[in-house]
Amino acid sequence: MKVGNTLMAARAREGRTRVLIVDDSAMVRQALALGLSTDPRLEVVGTASGAEAARAQMAALKPDVVTLDLEMPQMDGLTFLRSYMESAPVPTVVISSLTRTSGETAMRAMEAGAVDIISKPSLGAGQGLPAIMRDVCARVWAAARARLAPPDGAAPAPVATGASEDWIHALGASTGGVQALSRILPFFPAQSPGLLVVQHMPEGFTAAFARRLDALCRMRVREAADGDLVLPGLVLIAPGGLRHMEIERAGGVCRVRLVAGAPVSYSRPSVDRMFLSLAAAAGPRVSAALLTGMGRDGAAGLLAIRRAGGRTFAQDEGSSAVFGMPLAARDLRAAEEILTLDDIPARMMLAAAADTRAPSLASND
Repeated sequence: MKVGNTLMAARAREGRTRVLIVDDSAMVRQALALGLSTDPRLEVVGTASGAEAARAQMAALKPDVVTLDLEMPQMDGLTFLRSYMESAPVPTVVISSLTRTSGETAMRAMEAGAVDIISKPSLGAGQGLPAIMRDVCARVWAAARARLAPPDGAAPAPVATGASEDWIHALGASTGGVQALSRILPFFPAQSPGLLVVQHMPEGFTAAFARRLDALCRMRVREAADGDLVLPGLVLIAPGGLRHMEIERAGGVCRVRLVAGAPVSYSRPSVDRMFLSLAAAAGPRVSAALLTGMGRDGAAGLLAIRRAGGRTFAQDEGSSAVFGMPLAARDLRAAEEILTLDDIPARMMLAAAADTRAPSLASND
């Protein structure tokens, strides 16, 4: 019986995602190990308190994914991440405490190849900790399946510069979205239609992300605030946290509304909430694209925009880090075109410049 149980346990471990936890706090390592071990898809194969120990364990254990703290003694997490991403890349989820400095460092970690970023769970979260850990487990599992290959560097399609004054662009993304957005937002001309973004990201980190994008882009970029006008030349990033970003039209103008609400498709802010509000407020004068990410958030909202006469696109599998959200959009026939990442800005701008209408979908048949 003991041999049989051992064989059953070995078979159960087959196919599980192997996780290495790297954090200088013994208490955090223990909490993450316990939390991640509750997910039957995951197996914590090791923990390390610093870069040297982590490097040895990565060589010996061959983890599928690494969770990485950025603030460690001796070699910091960002330097360590850059070192192994250059030589032997492993999908990595940054798990970091939020400060202004750590927010900026986290953005540099994403640029260096980290797949996702998660706020370090508070050990004092009490009854809320299991729900937090379920989200951490899901994102670590998804990160292990992300493609790490960088864009091929091919020149993007030319981007049209003309646009209808009241046109609105919208983008939704999750896992892999930081890199995808950093790649394509600089392609949009300075006076592009107002552009709205929901990127699944913890509270506080979106402000650092917006500042980083503002330095890269020809459009102005900032974190959205309640009441902001949607204006040409301005990108508004939905703030991470406890509210959704929706758009309302009043007096001939569109404004941002940050509204409380339960997570949608396990996400807050939700791409669906933004897309659905845009379909109601400006449907025929919207071009929207759903980018890389796990799950289904955004697919139903994209379909609503298409049915309202807007133009809809989704990222293709080959250029997606995780082909989850775009796949859901494809399966719903929510996207009129499936495009490589680099082709999305040109198609969105062409829709705005021509002010064309896609045939609306009266049904999903």
